[in-house]
Amino acid sequence: MITEVVNTRADLAAARKILPGRVAVVMTMGALHEGHRELIRVARANADHVLVTIFVNPLQFGPNEDFDKYPRTLDSDLEACRAEGVDLVFAPSRDEMYPHGSPAVTVDAGPLGTILEGASRPGHFTGMLTVVAKLFLLTHADLTFFGEKDYQQLTLVKRMARDLEIPVEVRGVPTVRESDGLALSSRNRYLSPAERAAALALSQALREGAAQSDPESVLAAATKILASGTGVRVDYLALTNPDLGPAPVTGPARLLVAARVGSTRLIDNVAVELGAA
Repeated sequence: MITEVVNTRADLAAARKILPGRVAVVMTMGALHEGHRELIRVARANADHVLVTIFVNPLQFGPNEDFDKYPRTLDSDLEACRAEGVDLVFAPSRDEMYPHGSPAVTVDAGPLGTILEGASRPGHFTGMLTVVAKLFLLTHADLTFFGEKDYQQLTLVKRMARDLEIPVEVRGVPTVRESDGLALSSRNRYLSPAERAAALALSQALREGAAQSDPESVLAAATKILASGTGVRVDYLALTNPDLGPAPVTGPARLLVAARVGSTRLIDNVAVELGAA
């Protein structure tokens, strides 16, 4: 299969018109890893055609974050897309995505965008939802797939599509992990060998917490693991319901963590069943 690569919205529109049937979009900032490839595979299994976007979105980076050093690996990204049978790649420039400069009108993430990642990264979700909304309009996708590793992002994209009546089906895909449990992330490449070993405390804490059955025990078990890890500076550890509201006493819940290991900020989460025997 030949993967077509376009860089302008005009070329995207022309290429999109000749893709019949259901089209799925997988939105990325590049630096594709096995987690992205799993999103593409799931998309291929559920749609007639797959469109991948590659764009490092400046709107979702704060002033002290890593926009300039964020990895840009377009050649290897395109190789991965070709290997996974992607039909169309849209890789626009900043000027192509924002031809009038930074947008004056953006998508407000609402109260859900001010907690957890939103509290630590003000404005992040407004920038993320704004570019996702633009890409929905430009790609005219029927469905889209986001990884559960960025659980708050997935939740907000689902909520935006529902609240704004955007005609796209938003599906989550389980987190892809290394054999030792570390969640795959483009930022993992910033970790030194010692930092990578320390970062395993995040997945270990989540795993230990998820093995408990009541909210207090979940948080206590996860906190104990994180406190014993050297080089891990916890930003937040939170237990919520699946929609990121207050945690229930029993039933489905979500345990989320963010921490810095060295200079690298990592996030992870896991499903929890409270009240389970």
